[in-house]
Amino acid sequence: MSLVEGGGDDYTQDGTVDLRGNPVCRSKRGGWTACSFIVVYEVFERMAYYGISSNLIMYLTKKLHQGTVESANHVTNWVGTIWLTPILGAYIADAHLGRYWTFIIASAIYFAAMSVLTLAVSLPGLKPPPCSEASVNNCKEASTLQLAVFYGALYTLAVGTGGTKPNISTIGADQFDDFDTKEKANKLSFFNWWMFSIFFGTFVSNTILVYIQDNVGWALGYGLPTLGLGVAIAIFLIGTPRYRHRVPASSPFTRMAQVIAAAVRKWRVQVPTDPRELHELDPQEYVGKGKFRIDSTPTLRFLNKACVQTGSTSLWKLCSVTQVEETKQMLRMIPILTATFVPSCMIAQVNTLFVKQGTTLDRSIGSFKIPPASLAGFMTISMLVCIVVYDRIFVKVMRRWTKNPRGISLLHRMGIGLLLHIMVMSVASFTERWRIRVAREHDLVESGGQIPLTIFILLPQFVLMGMADAFLEVAKIEFFYDQAPESMKSLGTSYSSITLGIGNFLSSFLLSTVSHLTKRHGHHGWILNNLNASHLDHYYAFFAVLDLLNFAFFLFVAKLYVYRAEVSDSMVVLKEELKVHNLEAAVP
Repeated sequence: MSLVEGGGDDYTQDGTVDLRGNPVCRSKRGGWTACSFIVVYEVFERMAYYGISSNLIMYLTKKLHQGTVESANHVTNWVGTIWLTPILGAYIADAHLGRYWTFIIASAIYFAAMSVLTLAVSLPGLKPPPCSEASVNNCKEASTLQLAVFYGALYTLAVGTGGTKPNISTIGADQFDDFDTKEKANKLSFFNWWMFSIFFGTFVSNTILVYIQDNVGWALGYGLPTLGLGVAIAIFLIGTPRYRHRVPASSPFTRMAQVIAAAVRKWRVQVPTDPRELHELDPQEYVGKGKFRIDSTPTLRFLNKACVQTGSTSLWKLCSVTQVEETKQMLRMIPILTATFVPSCMIAQVNTLFVKQGTTLDRSIGSFKIPPASLAGFMTISMLVCIVVYDRIFVKVMRRWTKNPRGISLLHRMGIGLLLHIMVMSVASFTERWRIRVAREHDLVESGGQIPLTIFILLPQFVLMGMADAFLEVAKIEFFYDQAPESMKSLGTSYSSITLGIGNFLSSFLLSTVSHLTKRHGHHGWILNNLNASHLDHYYAFFAVLDLLNFAFFLFVAKLYVYRAEVSDSMVVLKEELKVHNLEAAVP
């Protein structure tokens, strides 16, 4: 398939259309102009989401009077649901409504849930009475109605984000045509700046909104994120005339199931040595629907049996080569997906145990008190700086050495992030050991009083977590988008959500299990409501070992991974252009 150079046919070649299904001109729709609305949307939407999630553990403990393990698990279970619902949103988008309309409907649900949540923290009848007791066990618990309204709104919000998360980033990436050299090059930077917008919005939440919640009031602290979400949706709608869209295909789950079923039914059939003998549709079938034909590959060869012609034309007995290769591409990513569960579990500690640690430390700067959750702002700053340095300096330097347009491969970038995760939990363990030692020296273990150490001793673990995310999280979302077949991009993008969802549920499981096991046989336990009497240092050390074992597993699966073939020769052309550019730059 030929690559369209700048000045030829102005129509996009990747199958994108307008909302009415008409072909679109490259000069009138898409590109950075369309992406600007999407990126600005993401800044405001992330302010809204993290305005709720960053400080949620503080609301659960201070206002709903829940204990450390219970509140931390409620947070991670909810966040886990937030990150798993995108599977459903991706399915609806890819198979039925398309990304745009799925996003619009989900946004309405999202905004309605945020509005109810704001009422739940504002109206006195929807929350238990204030309590100033040192132990939450002595405070009145929330009623069934109060919990139903609050958690009902939280989990409805999860349904809304399930339709927005996997589609908004994919809509942004769809604004660049893979078959145009310049647009293909721009797409390489899109995910870096996409993550930049996410964490810029997060920074505002972790500083301004968290401060308002802790010091002004939860009604205003939740009302502002709700207003921000409304602004975000309005900005996205304004950009509608500029967007390019993809026509939804059939269900990706159905197509994958057909391949697996056909291969199993024909497990005794021999695969011909000549791939041209395998079943494939006419090229015009793909061109007419804006799809891409993929040649047969030798990997996962068993699935090639699905496209061996045996006389039957049933879709559950005979699949095209392209359909089989699409299924292979999604299955090949699963081991890499599995290797990201543990680091996602580590990320879950930022808004739970890391924040709880901060409540035990000296938060004063003069008369100003630092909200514990606001330390996540330093994580955001760290990530923003790393993304800019990576995109503007590191990539350019590495291109000259590796000849790779991305600087280093996506899996190499993920590997660096995994190494940083080991450092994060190691530093967190040593810092927590220091905090506990000072608590003992000042006889603050039993009372659970404030320790005479500044909250900024936690800064290294937050900064390192930001650096880890700059490598791992950006590479992860780009990897799953890039390696997914063209007709399953939303599903591929949802893989990056799945890993965060499972990571949060894994965090809940480990926290409950470790808390239970370490209390057996009369032992004191590692995680208690009184953190001064706990052993979070042991828990974090356990996480560091888990990270190390996971890194070894990642190295194994990454070495076996086979990157999918490009659907166009644009990457080849881009490499040649970069060679020419480098030669020109070297000439005085």
